[in-house]
Amino acid sequence: MATEHDIAESVGGDPAGHPVGLDGTRVDIKEKPAWAINGGLGLLLCLVLIFGGIALATVGISHASNNAGGGGMIFGGTVAFILGLLWSSAFAIVSPGDTMVLSFFGSYIGTVRKAGLHMIIPFAGRKKVSVKVHNFETNELKVNDADGNPVNIAAIIVWQVADTAKSVFAVEDFSEFVAVQSEAALRHVATAHPYDNPAPGEESLRGSTELVARELAHEVADRIAIAGLEVIEARISSLAYAPEIAQAMLQRQQASAVIAAREQIVEGAVSMVRSALAQLENDIVTLDEERKAAMISNLLVVLCSDSRATPVVNTGSLYS
Repeated sequence: MATEHDIAESVGGDPAGHPVGLDGTRVDIKEKPAWAINGGLGLLLCLVLIFGGIALATVGISHASNNAGGGGMIFGGTVAFILGLLWSSAFAIVSPGDTMVLSFFGSYIGTVRKAGLHMIIPFAGRKKVSVKVHNFETNELKVNDADGNPVNIAAIIVWQVADTAKSVFAVEDFSEFVAVQSEAALRHVATAHPYDNPAPGEESLRGSTELVARELAHEVADRIAIAGLEVIEARISSLAYAPEIAQAMLQRQQASAVIAAREQIVEGAVSMVRSALAQLENDIVTLDEERKAAMISNLLVVLCSDSRATPVVNTGSLYS
């Protein structure tokens, strides 16, 4: 019998449910703010180093040509110029709705979330990650519902990046990851409910759309949390019986609708007949049981018939 550790290894995680690398080491990374300073101050510092270094080196060369030393000034100016050039590679622009994930020599060093011009660690690796709200609509999937009937179903998932570090380093492509996991979750939710006619205490796909959508949102959220993503909303966008059984199921629905309509018509007709007899006996005429039965029969025929009744005027006596 498979143990919890074996199951975790088979799906790429440790017994606690955390993702692990190919070498068995735990991939445990969370977003943290990166070191960055205001880009305007950084630009000013960069210009001071570059032009100050050039000026200092020029003065040093002038002194050296007059045999007045100047070697230290040349060295200092050269160092300042080189540092200025290095700092010029540290500028980063972050647009609104975007973030920048930084790494240095293979190590994650932080994320810049604030929009604008920033100066970061020179030569740091950069990856732009959008934290805008994304829409994803699954393909129309054919699945069997809880009763075994094939249905076509599709859903819209509204999601957003919550942890930029996990989205970059925990999965290969988080957009594709959302697509695959959303379809897997939709299949699982669809197979847990019947399309319609649920048993007592059950919810159907057609009759409990809001509840099914919430269940789908929770299922997708649990699946994509490993990638630092969160689900904002989930909605069923398409739901129908598969074409091969659609006609038969339509006939069943039509029959159920006809039966329900007939039950309501009969219930209303009986109520009207009871009221009519009570008013006739109280105010107009007294009927014996045989005449009551005949009137009830005639009234029910008139009230429950699909076509109009043709009136017949009796000019003779009621009794033979």
